[in-house]
Amino acid sequence: MARLAEAKPEVGEGPLARTLCAALASAVDTAGGKEGGPVFLVSYRPGPDQQALPPALRQSAFTYDNALAAIALTACGAREPARRIGDALLQALDQDRTFHDGRVRNAYRAGPLEAGPPALPGWWDTRQKLWAEDAYQDGTATGNVAWAALALLTLDQDSPDRRYRAGAERMLGWITANTRDQREPAGFSGGVDGFDPSQTKLQWKSTEHNLDVHALAAWLLRLNGSAESAEAARIARGFLDAAFAQGPGLFRLGTRPDGSLQPLEHLALDTQLWPLLGVATPPDAWRRAIAGAQERLAVPGGFDFNEDRDGLWVEGTAQAALTLKALGRTGDARSLLATLSGQVSPSGYLFAAREPRITTGIAIGPASPEPDFFYHRRPHLGATAWGALAALGWNPFTGRSVD
Repeated sequence: MARLAEAKPEVGEGPLARTLCAALASAVDTAGGKEGGPVFLVSYRPGPDQQALPPALRQSAFTYDNALAAIALTACGAREPARRIGDALLQALDQDRTFHDGRVRNAYRAGPLEAGPPALPGWWDTRQKLWAEDAYQDGTATGNVAWAALALLTLDQDSPDRRYRAGAERMLGWITANTRDQREPAGFSGGVDGFDPSQTKLQWKSTEHNLDVHALAAWLLRLNGSAESAEAARIARGFLDAAFAQGPGLFRLGTRPDGSLQPLEHLALDTQLWPLLGVATPPDAWRRAIAGAQERLAVPGGFDFNEDRDGLWVEGTAQAALTLKALGRTGDARSLLATLSGQVSPSGYLFAAREPRITTGIAIGPASPEPDFFYHRRPHLGATAWGALAALGWNPFTGRSVD
């Protein structure tokens, strides 16, 4: 694509980077038209044996996936498509249909944005004869706000327009004002869940979310030196230290709603990897989490999301490839990138999973009676973005190359 002429070929790692970058840039043109303007990208596409997605996913542009796409497009050199997603995030921040306090939602309706509040995903429920929305998608997870802000800071690096940085500062302001939890170990809680206007505050704290907040606050601290950024970075880093179990060398998922630390029986791959990318000078002991992930989460060719090892999580395998690159283990990273090259769908997107379905052991929201968050073999925006970042060697937590 013409826009990719801006890319720096010497940064990439072969055909995989070119394929994924082209697929992301093409998705922006397809979703929003070539004339420009803010756009959100749908997160999933139907799998090989599907005619259509489930209703709750057909229009859903998850904020996390779109933030990753904006970061990956920037790494690809496709800055104009990246800014279109960033401008959509800013419009969502400034023109929410209900709230005007610095939050963004977990998902929006995919497509070009018209003037006014961005629409949220939804579908017509024929059984109940009503327009339905999803409680999680309408809610706001702390980590998703932080990822949206990281995308804006990535765009801020080469933009004379300070709107992106100002937006990121507002998002951190929402996090510190609404999710700071003083219960030991102190940190930032999960966010809010449910429908407008009365949403439920989530009382648990996530290691992953606190890493996201630390990375955001540390980045802003480098830019503005503010006391708010310094305090947020300190609190979130303290939570990471508390969540790391020195004995086995593993990171806990976080805390239960009552504030107690989660046991180590259940792990998540990203929780083991991200602290090594998102903290500027991680303790040497944290590197043991890589060995722990290989011992408890590895599957042939890569990694599963959790310890049941029921399949390959493509997004997480890309995260592992980038982490290994950052640690100088280029041979191991190259092996995982070879796995990713075998998971490219006909559209150029990476599949979310190699198997038809893999579990995570995590519930989508507080109303879920059991763990109901799965990854299916569907082309996935988030996996594609992480694959591009891994192939390019770009750290989304810092906006810098790991090479």
